[in-house]
Amino acid sequence: MIPDVKQLSSEMQEVEQSVAQALAYAKELGASAVECALSRSRGINVGTRLGEVETVEFNQDGALGITLFRGQQKGSASTTDLTAAAIRAAVEKANSIAQFTSPDPYAGLAPAELMATAIPDLDLCHPADQSAEFALEQALRCEQHALQLDKRIVNSDGAGYSSHVGYRVYGNSHGFLAGYLQSRHSLSCSLIAQSGEQMQRDYSYSVARHRGGLWTPEQVAEDAVNATIARLDGRKIATAKVPVIFRADVANSLFGHFVAAISGGSLYRKSSFLADHLGKQVLPNWLTITEQPHLRGALASSPFDHEGLATVERDIVANGVLETYLLTSYSARKLGMQPTGHAGGIHTWQVQHGEQDLAALCKQMGTGLLVTELMGQGVNIVNGDYSRGAAGFWVEHGEVQYPVEEITIAGNLKDMLANIVAIGNDIDLRHGVRTGSVLLEQMRIAGM
Repeated sequence: MIPDVKQLSSEMQEVEQSVAQALAYAKELGASAVECALSRSRGINVGTRLGEVETVEFNQDGALGITLFRGQQKGSASTTDLTAAAIRAAVEKANSIAQFTSPDPYAGLAPAELMATAIPDLDLCHPADQSAEFALEQALRCEQHALQLDKRIVNSDGAGYSSHVGYRVYGNSHGFLAGYLQSRHSLSCSLIAQSGEQMQRDYSYSVARHRGGLWTPEQVAEDAVNATIARLDGRKIATAKVPVIFRADVANSLFGHFVAAISGGSLYRKSSFLADHLGKQVLPNWLTITEQPHLRGALASSPFDHEGLATVERDIVANGVLETYLLTSYSARKLGMQPTGHAGGIHTWQVQHGEQDLAALCKQMGTGLLVTELMGQGVNIVNGDYSRGAAGFWVEHGEVQYPVEEITIAGNLKDMLANIVAIGNDIDLRHGVRTGSVLLEQMRIAGM
C-alpha cells in the first residue's frame, strides 16, 4: 500500500481551490487582508516490544486555518471539513472574532513584494509502503536483531516504525497561493542492558524523506546495542572545569538555543542574551553557518515559509559575525526591520566543520568530557545561563576511558558559543541544523 503521488497532487490542487474560495469569501465580507494555510498528513505508526505488537495506528489529520484582518484587528478560525459550507462558516467565524479584538498596529500579512514567485521542486516527497505488515516487519526485525547481538541486552523498550506523506498549502490576499508535497519515514529502537546490578538504557533512530535513506533495521539495531552497552559500568567524576565535546547528535541542541536567541519573538520581548548583537562577533572568526533552504531532499528544506515568503540561501553567521536575525513579519514590524522568511522555523543550516572525526577531536581535547546525552531544561535564553544534567564518557590522553553518569554541566551560552574550539566532520543529517561534534574550550562539571 504505497500512496499515489498523482493522487496526492490532485488532492492538493483541490485543497488549493478550497483555500482560494476561503480567500474570496473573506474579501466579500469586507476583510482588508486574509491568509489560509493547511498541512495534511496521512500515514502509519507501529510499535513492538519483545516480539509482540504494541501499537498499530493509521492516522490522517489536517485542518484549514484562516486568519482574517479588518484593518489591524485580527480573527482566526479553523475547520477540518473542507466542504464549501464549512469553509464559509469558518471564514464568518474569523470575521466575527476580528470585529471584537483590539487593534494591533503590528498585525498583518507579510510584505507582498517578498512573496515567493517560484516554487522549486525540492525532492521532498517519496511515498513508501504504509501497510501494517511492512511497518511491523521493519520494527520486529530491528528489535529481534538487537536482542540477539549481546547477552548483556536484557530487555527492550521497543522498536517503532512510521511513514507519513502529505502536503502544505498556503494562500493569502496578496495573490499568493501554492503548495508542496512532503514525506517522512523513521525507524527507532530502545534497549536496556545490564551489568551486575546496574542497568542502562539507550536508543538509536533513523529518519529520512526517502525510505531508501533510512538505515536498515540491522543498522539501527547495532547502533542501539553499541550505544546501550557502552553506558554500562558508568562512574561519577569529581567536580572540575574541563574541555567538553558535544557529540554530533546532541550538538544540534547547542545551536538550537542559538536559534531561540536570535529569533524575533525573543528579541522584541528583550528576552535574549543576543539582543543588539546583529553585526557583532558571536562565534569564533573561523566559523560560518549557512542556511540552505533549497537543499534537495533535506528534512528542513522548504520553498517558502509559513507566511508565503521566499526562502533564500544566506549566511546566518559569517566568520563569526551575526549577519541576520530570524524574523516573521510580526516580529520584523516590532523591531522596525524586514522579515527574513523564518515563520515556522529554520530551513537546513549547514555548520562549517573541519576535517577531524570524533576520535581526532578527542585527541585534540586531551582530557575532558564527551557528552552523549543531555537532560533537563536548565537553559535561560534571557541571560544565557546553561545548566543541564548530562551523561557521556571521560576522556584522558585523547582516549575514551569509561562512561560517566549523574553529572551536571554548566556555563553561559554566550561564552560557550564564542569559545568553540573545533567542529568535527561527523555530520548528523537527522536534524534541521547539520553539525558535527563540537569541542568547547571549557565548562564546569558538577559531579561527586
